[in-house]
Amino acid sequence: MGKLRLLAILTVLFIGNCITVTSQVKKEITLEEIWTGTFSADRMNALNPMNGDFYSVLNFDQVSRSTSVDKYSYATQSKVATIVDSKDLYNLDYFTSYSFNNDETKLLLGTDFKKVYRHSSKGTFYVYDVKTKELTLLGKDIQEPTFSPDSKKVAYAKENNLYVRNLEENREVKVTTDGKFNSIINGTTDWVYEEEFAFVKAFDWSADSNYVAFLRFNESEVAQFSMNVTGNELYPSMNTFKYPKAGEKNAKVTLNLFTVSDKSVKKIDLSNYEYIPRIQWTKEPTVLSVTTLNRHQNDLNLYFYDAKTNAAKVVLNEKDSAYVDVQDNLTFLDDNSFIWTSEKDGFNHIYHYDKTGALKSQITKGNWEVTKYYGLDKTTNKVFYQSVENGSINRGVYTIGIDGSNKKLLTPKTGHSNASFSKNMKYFINTHSSATQVPTYTLYDGQGTKIKTLKDNLELQVKVGGYKMSKKEFFTYKINGNDLNMWVIKPADFDPNKKYPLLMFQYSGPGSQQVANRWNSSNDYWHQMLAQKGIVVACVDGRGTGLKGRDFKKVTQKELGKYEVEDQIAAAKFFSTEPYIDANKIGIWGWSYGGFMSTNCILKGNDVFSMAIAVAPVTSWRFYDTVYTERYMTTPQENASGYDENSPITHADKLKGKYLLVHGSGDDNVHVQNTMRMVNALVENNKQFDLFIYPDRAHGIYKGKNTRLHLFTKLTNFVLENLKN
Repeated sequence: MGKLRLLAILTVLFIGNCITVTSQVKKEITLEEIWTGTFSADRMNALNPMNGDFYSVLNFDQVSRSTSVDKYSYATQSKVATIVDSKDLYNLDYFTSYSFNNDETKLLLGTDFKKVYRHSSKGTFYVYDVKTKELTLLGKDIQEPTFSPDSKKVAYAKENNLYVRNLEENREVKVTTDGKFNSIINGTTDWVYEEEFAFVKAFDWSADSNYVAFLRFNESEVAQFSMNVTGNELYPSMNTFKYPKAGEKNAKVTLNLFTVSDKSVKKIDLSNYEYIPRIQWTKEPTVLSVTTLNRHQNDLNLYFYDAKTNAAKVVLNEKDSAYVDVQDNLTFLDDNSFIWTSEKDGFNHIYHYDKTGALKSQITKGNWEVTKYYGLDKTTNKVFYQSVENGSINRGVYTIGIDGSNKKLLTPKTGHSNASFSKNMKYFINTHSSATQVPTYTLYDGQGTKIKTLKDNLELQVKVGGYKMSKKEFFTYKINGNDLNMWVIKPADFDPNKKYPLLMFQYSGPGSQQVANRWNSSNDYWHQMLAQKGIVVACVDGRGTGLKGRDFKKVTQKELGKYEVEDQIAAAKFFSTEPYIDANKIGIWGWSYGGFMSTNCILKGNDVFSMAIAVAPVTSWRFYDTVYTERYMTTPQENASGYDENSPITHADKLKGKYLLVHGSGDDNVHVQNTMRMVNALVENNKQFDLFIYPDRAHGIYKGKNTRLHLFTKLTNFVLENLKN
């Protein structure tokens, strides 16, 4: 055991038993430390569950500069084999992604990736045969390569077309030929599907490898958005892409079927839909499940399409007066019955349907939310899931019988637990943390028995103990008729007889959560740093946020920015009555939706807030995309008042306090157009404010040397100048 490790253990034991040996001068957090990884937790590499009781990890060797895929045992946590190592490959120095076929005899190795949109990329891929150790180039600049279930073929997208390569014959079939940039996309999604429906691969193999179902996007009538790219060239260029804004035309999406045997393609006819957010083959080789939504996203159909009969029927329908969430939990069992999650009873829960769509049972019930469905152990008929049963700020991992019996908590009661299960559901690695507990990684069996601690981050726990860290205090308070979750961080040397400025932080978007009992993010360390400088920091999850049921979340429907702003203003008024808060120095900040909120708050709450920071804010939902915006607002044509009455642009004349507006000019998500229109509105009303634009930076404003350090230095200075001085 290393000296540092031993010291960490002894120190934690001393702290835990309240033993004080010497007085230690506590250090103050610096911005440089936050953004250079000083407080980063030691995390486990992403692991890929394998067949049986094993998992694989992509490892990088610093000495040889090679990458390898290594196989480990869940039971012993020891490496049992190296499946492939790039140093043994003749024409591949390294790879950065991998995926197995079904029987784990072949791998797809990816390298040289180039970004397409925020979550998508294209790269060079190879097929590696584990037995023969043969490496074969599949192609360059391709997307989402996927083995067929029989491992004889690979489907992938390239240049907006779909391909299938027969590995045995090394022969490529071009499934589609009409793909064209900014016009026709086959097999992958357009910008708005990728961003809002959270998937890129828009094709799926049937279980018998005879069919490939895929989506075709005709975006030829979708309006283009252009962003100026400053770069380092003498003449800036333009990045132009299709972006459907609220109320405008979407891509026309159709479902198609490729039959491998005769290489034919046919369109599958479905009725009355705007979106196809999910396709997935069932356990029956000829039966495809298809999820469709209307444009308002409040009427969802689950179709079963039979490739033999060419017939499609609706097996499940869900309607909601607001919207129906698209979920990723559809799981088919051996008899083609299926697991589904829904909030139709007012809270998100797990349901079991037979193959005709008839309800067999509601597996979970209660006034709490299921937050993740992990899977089913077919040998025991036990379902594993994550929920907030122990309070909406906590997460626990549970098991329950498929009939709803014998529910059991498998992880610590308080804090935030998340599980990574083996394929056979016999083991899981639990990542657990809380506001006072650093992230730990622990191996459990499927019964909830703790087997081994894999990483405990004791060194980080000790390191943090050497700084002036303040306790994050959780509580609820009734605001506008609702018990809202809150946290507050006070200076470590807090004096209840003094007056302190207050900075409120929030995000507030539909279904989101910021008040959670988990370990620090970078923002949390920044808030701690501000507390060290004599500022109280607080966070409130108001109406519209998640994990308190359907009605609490969907009350903001058609009025984004109304009830959420009312709650933040009311919460600020509550804090202002506290004897330790200086009511004349209350600020608020947020990013993205949080920037939309902080801007609205300093305008509509100009008698309460004296300062606000908005980073990458939406300033009018008219500028944002169709799928997200219309889910909550319908279209501007239908709901003009909802769009305009809650837009910060409309209320620019109300600005009284100090306001900092920050945006990246390369933001392809919340376009800098939002900030420019806000600037115009403030100028027209002769309102003074501060503005900073980060050239070519995307929504996260992080790319480039010292970008995050520069950003948070600016934010810190603005807070201190306008709340402390």
